[in-house]
Amino acid sequence: MVEEGLAGAVRLKPQHGESFAARAGRALRRTLSSSAAHEVAELTRTAAVLQRPVTTGRQICVTSIRGGSGKSTVAALLGTTFAHYRQDPVLFLEADPALGSLPQRLGAQTLRWTTSEVADIVKPDMSLLDVTGYLVQLPNNAWLLPASQGQIGAMLDSQAYERAVVALRRYFGVMVIDCETLPAEVARVALAAAHGRILTTPATPEGIASTYAVLQWMQKLPRHVIAGTVVVLTALMPRPGLDLDEAAQQLRSTGVSVQVLPFDRHLAAGGPVHTELLAPPTRQAATRIAADVFNLSQQRH
Repeated sequence: MVEEGLAGAVRLKPQHGESFAARAGRALRRTLSSSAAHEVAELTRTAAVLQRPVTTGRQICVTSIRGGSGKSTVAALLGTTFAHYRQDPVLFLEADPALGSLPQRLGAQTLRWTTSEVADIVKPDMSLLDVTGYLVQLPNNAWLLPASQGQIGAMLDSQAYERAVVALRRYFGVMVIDCETLPAEVARVALAAAHGRILTTPATPEGIASTYAVLQWMQKLPRHVIAGTVVVLTALMPRPGLDLDEAAQQLRSTGVSVQVLPFDRHLAAGGPVHTELLAPPTRQAATRIAADVFNLSQQRH
């Protein structure tokens, strides 16, 4: 995954999502209040949503309108959450061949086959065991199919993407698809065909304005597209310089659901995501995002 000569330069010690002082303060507040019981009740409700059975595999598409919005990070958090709560297999499918960061975020050590290659390999008579032989195994019954092997020039067109999804969807209860940014062709195809959609955007004035314009365009598409979309505002700093509640209200006026992923030091540092190092608000937000989009993916709009 990383060139041998660069391994030393990019190696880092993962840090906790919150400072020690913040963690100590949180622990004290939990001791002196009833927030712990409330958190347990909310987690129980959310877990019930995430564990609902499905008759056909759900396709959850994650995309954005610009790089640096946390798209692959949200895809990694989303799929990891599904894999933790569900019993059926979960697939991370990367549809961003431009050196996407999803494999690094998931801590993949090696890559073999790519999305475009598997599109012509998987046959209807194959078993799950046959299929997973072409995938990268991850913890908790999860699997990864990358779009490239870390080299510039990998190609993935909409036809190959559609063949790959059709071939693989019957083997997995949930497929989290990390797409290239809009308005690229594969992203538009994935957006239209998915059961649920995540649109990530940085929690900045520019990000909000651009996303609002995209949502206005999506309103002209069939209603199920925008009705099954969750916008995730990703905080790039501890204190975003805008009113998140007002921004979320403006975006919700277009018909989408809106969630906020708070700033987290562990995520901001890059590299593999270690869920045990995430700040509690980040873990809670990831679970809410997963439950929200999964619930929308099962509704008729």
